[in-house]
Amino acid sequence: MPRSQRNDNFIDKTFTVMADIILKILPTNQKAKEAFAYYRDGMSAQGDGEYAEALDNYYEALKLEDDPYDRSYILYNIALIHTSNGEHEKALEYYRQAIDLNPRMPQALNNVAVIFHYQAEKEKEEGNGDKAEEYYRQAAEYWVQAIRLAPNNYIEAQNWLKTTGRSNIDVYF
Repeated sequence: MPRSQRNDNFIDKTFTVMADIILKILPTNQKAKEAFAYYRDGMSAQGDGEYAEALDNYYEALKLEDDPYDRSYILYNIALIHTSNGEHEKALEYYRQAIDLNPRMPQALNNVAVIFHYQAEKEKEEGNGDKAEEYYRQAAEYWVQAIRLAPNNYIEAQNWLKTTGRSNIDVYF
């Protein structure tokens, strides 16, 4: 039984009903509608912490979805799951694919920066200053891009960039 038929709370049921109505009236092909149904079920499973089920749905959606913008969000959600599971290298691969398809996705840019910053901190703790510095440089690069797209977001990153002297931009907004 599809996840969309198992939702038992009011918000999930409401979302499912609205999504089904939109799917029926949208002037799009069946393949795109199926891709959206898998994506919707993936989001529901992800929200419930059922990551394996969510990944299965996202991978099915990727097989069907042709639109680069929509594919970027599927890839982004796959990356989120890998990040949550501590699989940072896999997550980075999916974030990069999402960014390649949709370079105006600040949340993906931010998440890449967060992973690089985390890796820098680990390297610093292990006494690998040069490696840490390279990861910090990469984190700064991605945060600057994210902040340029969403200047009112990522305040902690903005502060970090300013206090560490890693930003040549005084005001982002």
